Amino acid sequence: MAPSAEPQYIARLAQVTDTVYSVASEAVQLLKRRSETLGVAESLTGGGLMAGITSISGASAVFRGGVVSYDTNLKKDLLEVKPDLIAQHGVIHAEVGKQMAEGARTITTFNELPTTWGIGTTGVAGPTSQDNKPVGMVFIGLALPQRSRGFGPFLFPGNREQIREATVIEALALLCNELRKEPGRELEEDEVNATS
Repeated sequence: MAPSAEPQYIARLAQVTDTVYSVASEAVQLLKRRSETLGVAESLTGGGLMAGITSISGASAVFRGGVVSYDTNLKKDLLEVKPDLIAQHGVIHAEVGKQMAEGARTITTFNELPTTWGIGTTGVAGPTSQDNKPVGMVFIGLALPQRSRGFGPFLFPGNREQIREATVIEALALLCNELRKEPGRELEEDEVNATS
């Protein structure tokens, strides 16, 4: 893979004052209000997203579960991320995040009760670059049954833990933003840059 031109990074939706607990709490409350459920597929966050969600009392009413797909083969075999996509772009890509979110919905569906939302996180936490992508580059996917989107690239500053925490906060902030929308309008193109 040849290095490409400098990407156009997008601004964070999360506020500086947001914490994992504050956005996870809001996400759980919004999901409850809408009687919707959530599944996640994490890579660089390594379970941090699931830990943040399950730290909220009552999360079991809306959170189905998830997978840490740190290895590329899990992304392909379990989450059904297309191998040709990974071969062409590597795992740090908007479409990979989107397909991970779709896979998260699939693997957390049971008893013919589909999971409403999926989140996927992929990126470079550091300390070194990966697939010619810089430390701090992150993509986040969100999925519903009828549509899905990949958000990014984000470029989060800091050390490994700061990048991972920023990714968890941003993923939950993006979910909350979509949950505040009128049903049926979620994941439509809006002021947040994204890829379909």
